[in-house]
Amino acid sequence: MSAPKKIFVIGGTGAQGIPIVRSLVSDGAYAVRVLTRDPSSARAQELLALAPERVELVRGSFTSMADLRAGFAGCWGAFVNLDGFVTGEQGEAFWAIRAWELAVQTPTLRFFVYGNLEYALRLGGYDEALRSSHMDGKGRVGEWVLWQNERNRGMPWYHGMGAALFTTSAYADMTVSAHTPMSPRVETGADGEAVATWRVPLGVDGAVPHVALDDCGPYVRWLFDHPERADGMDLAVAIEHVHYDDMAAAFARVTGHPARFIDTDADEYWREGPMASVADRPAGYEASLDDPATMTTRGTFTGFWNTFRRSGHNKGVLKRDYALLDEIYPGRVSTMEEFFRLEDEKARKEGSSLWERVQNLRPVLKLTEDYIKMTAEAGQKA
Repeated sequence: MSAPKKIFVIGGTGAQGIPIVRSLVSDGAYAVRVLTRDPSSARAQELLALAPERVELVRGSFTSMADLRAGFAGCWGAFVNLDGFVTGEQGEAFWAIRAWELAVQTPTLRFFVYGNLEYALRLGGYDEALRSSHMDGKGRVGEWVLWQNERNRGMPWYHGMGAALFTTSAYADMTVSAHTPMSPRVETGADGEAVATWRVPLGVDGAVPHVALDDCGPYVRWLFDHPERADGMDLAVAIEHVHYDDMAAAFARVTGHPARFIDTDADEYWREGPMASVADRPAGYEASLDDPATMTTRGTFTGFWNTFRRSGHNKGVLKRDYALLDEIYPGRVSTMEEFFRLEDEKARKEGSSLWERVQNLRPVLKLTEDYIKMTAEAGQKA
């Protein structure tokens, strides 16, 4: 058997990165080199435990050119998913571009996959109401990567590195997790019963193309398995375009407990919603509001919700080719009801249920864990 192809992974310890690494090392086809600030962290050790002989943890940061060069060196492929909520929009754009440039300089590298979100501002006709730093910061670079990939063909120095985008959206897992833009609350209904409630400014016709985290692995694995077809592709994935009335009904069918969606105006959402406490902080904990280019959390997620409000029924700003997704991954999660049933099965194996999980929400995003840790450390120092 030939030696596994090595993939340099940036973002491997994130919510999306863990299932991607899991899929890549599930057999002997690939090995991964994961860049992490803390190889001893629980998430990094979780990756190492997947396949110790095929997972290499390297300490470093994507904001270091030396670390990027060392990470790419000798690798056949790369999966690059930068966390803009660390650096902010400007930092993410610079370091994503720089990562691409250093990848192109690596003679062994044959395929580059960029973890992407849509450039919603452009797709919506540059309407400022749709401006979202964490979406546009990735989306601008994603379009640039594909443009560069095409222009490089035929250059005398070109060594054949292809590229693809892996475009996601809000994770379905965020609808049943703590500290996300769409975290639910268990409220008391008119008859005194407990009701799972999503109060978000989505509108009655808006929809979110939610992505199942566990599906990210097979999709990215497909890109690396089929580099000739995937070269130049923007693989935009989702379960379905999720309308929250339908989502609440699906949750109720799975759990046997009432659920509802209440369309909420922006003022109420930012006053009382799940992100109210961080509304006026910078959208990037290393970014500064002294920089006029830095958006607040309120600003970036207002654009985020406005984009979804204009994406209903797969006919608006954000669209998906679901026939293509069925072809690429026939086993994908294709409805929110299916997603909730799978999550309920996971919870029951742990001695709980999805309904109990919603009453005791846990974080799913690494960003949330990092922020909680950073806040705790700051409090201890104070």
